[in-house]
Amino acid sequence: MIEETAQVVATGPDGVWVETQRQSACGQCAARKGCGTAVLSKVLGQKRSRVQVANPSQTQVHVGDEVVIGIDESALVRGSMAVYLVPLLSFFLFGVLGQTLARQLMLDNSEGLSIIFSLLGLLLGFAWARRYARGDRRYQPVILVIRQPSIVGFSVSVVSHGKAP
Repeated sequence: MIEETAQVVATGPDGVWVETQRQSACGQCAARKGCGTAVLSKVLGQKRSRVQVANPSQTQVHVGDEVVIGIDESALVRGSMAVYLVPLLSFFLFGVLGQTLARQLMLDNSEGLSIIFSLLGLLLGFAWARRYARGDRRYQPVILVIRQPSIVGFSVSVVSHGKAP
């Protein structure tokens, strides 16, 4: 299970919305001054990501709670392959198909048809990846632990043992 700390920003009937701080591993590296990723991280700044997470235990959470969210490693690998590998493969396969079709039709500009088919394959690959992951609970992070209960309200009373100021 891959875990991350997040803060609850909204709750609803279909899940809980949390924000996580994007982190770079570069803060721990000794070569951070000469690393391009560290420089890029400084330029882009610290961004927050808002994610909808499931609450399988139906534990009561409030806005402001700090929670630990997690996602299964195998789901992350499958999701990454669906998002990156399938569109890339369809891009190349459709490009080859366009090139082959242009040769069969004896077109003078076979590159144009190959480019058009490649872009079509890329779009179809992205559409497939979006449809593949939509609504599948395996790819949705879940709340594992509530670290810090929110302080809903509190009062402070001051007891004075002497003269009033």
